[in-house]
Amino acid sequence: MVNIGFIKMGNLGMSQVINLIQDEIAAREGIKVRVFGTGAKMNPEEAAETESFKEFNADFVVMISPNAAAPGPSAARELWKDVPCIVISDGPTKKDARQALEDAGFGYIILPVDPLIGAKREFLDPVEMASFNSDALKVLSLCGVVRLIQEEFDKVTEQAASGKAGKELELPHIFAKPEKCVEYAGFSNPYAKAKALAALHMAEKVAQVNFPACFMLKDIEQVCLAAAAGHEIMGAAAGLATQAREIEKSNDTVFRQPHAKDGRLLKKVKLFEKPQ
Repeated sequence: MVNIGFIKMGNLGMSQVINLIQDEIAAREGIKVRVFGTGAKMNPEEAAETESFKEFNADFVVMISPNAAAPGPSAARELWKDVPCIVISDGPTKKDARQALEDAGFGYIILPVDPLIGAKREFLDPVEMASFNSDALKVLSLCGVVRLIQEEFDKVTEQAASGKAGKELELPHIFAKPEKCVEYAGFSNPYAKAKALAALHMAEKVAQVNFPACFMLKDIEQVCLAAAAGHEIMGAAAGLATQAREIEKSNDTVFRQPHAKDGRLLKKVKLFEKPQ
C-alpha cells in the first residue's frame, strides 16, 4: 500500500482535484490518500500545524499552494524536508529559485497557467471566487495540465509500490509552460489544439492582470476594473477550452486515460470502445 499525503495551503485552481486524479472512480487498489488542508490561509501558523499530519506516514507528500516562495509554504517545506515532497504551485517561475527547490531535495511542478485570482474585497465574494475557480479548472483539465500531473504522480507512486523509499524516489522537476501542458491533452485536431494553447496562454496572462489589482493599485475603480478584466480573461479562456473539447467530441476523438484497478493507465479514443 502506497500512502500519499496532500497538504493544501491556500488555494489554486488545481487544488480542487489534486487529491482525486489518481483514483477518479474510487476503484483503484494499492494506494491510500489523505488530505490536510488549511483553508484559504497559508501563513507560518498554518504551516506549523501541518506537522500533525506526519502521523499518516506518507510515502510521499504533495504540497500545493500559491507562491511556494511565500513564508507559509517555505516554513511548511522546512518541516517536511525529510519526507519526499512534490511542490505544486504557480511560482517560483525563475530558474534559480526552481533550482534551489531541486537542490533542497524537493520535486516540483510549477504551473504559471494556474492563475492568480482577483483577491480584493472590493471585487471578490464567495460566488465570484467559485466562478473563477471553475473557469480555471476547466482550462487546467481540458488543456493538458491535469493529465500531466496525473502521469507524474503515477510515476512516483509506481516507484514507491516497487519498494523505493525516501531519497530513492525520483521526483518530477517540471516548469509547465503552455506549450508543454497542451502536449498532454491528446488533441487530434490541430484547431482544437490551437484553441487549447490559446486558453493556456490566456490563463497565464490572468496573473499579470490581477497582480496589480491585488498588490499595487489603491483606487477602488482601478482595483475593480483590473480584477474584473482578469476574471473576464479567465472566463474567455474557459470558453476556448470548451470549444477545443467540442471539436474533439464532434470527431469522436476525445482521448481518455483512466486508471485500471491496479493503477495501470488505460487508453481509449472512440466513445463506445473499451479502455485498453
